Amino acid sequence: MAVFGRAVLDLLWPPQCLVSREIVGATGQIAPDFWKQLAFIDAPLCARCGLPFAYDPGPDALCPTCIAYPPAFDRARAPLAYGSATSKMLIQFKWGGRMDGVKPFAAWMARAAGPSFREADIVVPVPLHVTRLVSRRFNQSALLAQQLARILDVELSVDLLVRTRRTPSQMGKNRKQRRSNVAKAFAVRPARRAAAVDRHVLLVDDVLTTGATVNACAKALKQAGARQVDVVTLARVVDDEWHSL
Repeated sequence: MAVFGRAVLDLLWPPQCLVSREIVGATGQIAPDFWKQLAFIDAPLCARCGLPFAYDPGPDALCPTCIAYPPAFDRARAPLAYGSATSKMLIQFKWGGRMDGVKPFAAWMARAAGPSFREADIVVPVPLHVTRLVSRRFNQSALLAQQLARILDVELSVDLLVRTRRTPSQMGKNRKQRRSNVAKAFAVRPARRAAAVDRHVLLVDDVLTTGATVNACAKALKQAGARQVDVVTLARVVDDEWHSL
């Protein structure tokens, strides 16, 4: 009966590509022309932040940024390099209400995270400020975290972290400005503090640009007693050199 119902719905409202909205074979799929444009990240990459390398410097190598400015988080991984097609896909997800992308996106994130991330005790999304949540109607990071927690069979907490102040958009800011913009903008809810103490936290966001936002969240979690904070995002910014390979 459920299969028949799904077939009827597909006839009335045919599934659309997550990027272009052209008709595809099943919900959550991407049209071939756009699929070819998505750049999936694979090894070799920075052992800390997951930045892909253009050459293989060894399994434990760190990128120059992680050497110069060690992040508060322990590891970060992402399945996709941020580019034109990924940007269009995220816009459809965040602003176009394409909730049908949540399941495939979370599955990609789980694969990128790898087996060791399954050792996490709790999955936590990067929170939105309440005013931004009202205007957007949903927190895309929370939706991804919810599905990822199901895949990994790990506890989910959408209210462990809180955004203590509304921050201006990070767009157009350099690394230093981004860090300053989100400094002390996150905190662990006092009533939920016990959920962070001595826990391995898996922090979820949609995009990692300079890492300023997830770094600020990781600081707040570790100040509250978290033992380890790993990060997984749907996409991350990479070097132009890697894109050209």
